Amino acid sequence: MQFYYGNQMPLRILDEAEFWKHQEEEHTVVIRELVKGLEQEFVDALKKWEAALAETHQQVVRYIETVIRSGAQVTQELYQHVMQLVTFCLQQSDQFIQLCRQIKTESAAVSANATAKVVLDHIIRESEYFTGIAQTLLYNNQDGR
Repeated sequence: MQFYYGNQMPLRILDEAEFWKHQEEEHTVVIRELVKGLEQEFVDALKKWEAALAETHQQVVRYIETVIRSGAQVTQELYQHVMQLVTFCLQQSDQFIQLCRQIKTESAAVSANATAKVVLDHIIRESEYFTGIAQTLLYNNQDGR
């Protein structure tokens, strides 16, 4: 992600969050469909994550609409709400990564499926990409805008 967006930065990070929350939501389905015989506890966890990620995705979309409507006048309060949402998205992605790692290491069905291991590694890397973007933005904005 480039950091030359100036006052469009809230919109840029929201665009990233919108894309990655949707990706993570889809990844829950990919894992369930790819890993035949996946243990029920992981199937249930992935279904809960799918719903939670969809909810976060919709919240990000609502904030995008709000920032767009505000034009060039993003208030400090709105900016802080966006940063809080980005923080939540970062934490959520970290937790999703933990679940993916747990599935990879604890699932007998995954241990017998080399393709599933590769896909899980890919999914983890993609979520880590988003967390890197979010962390950079948050650390660069600790002192406000």
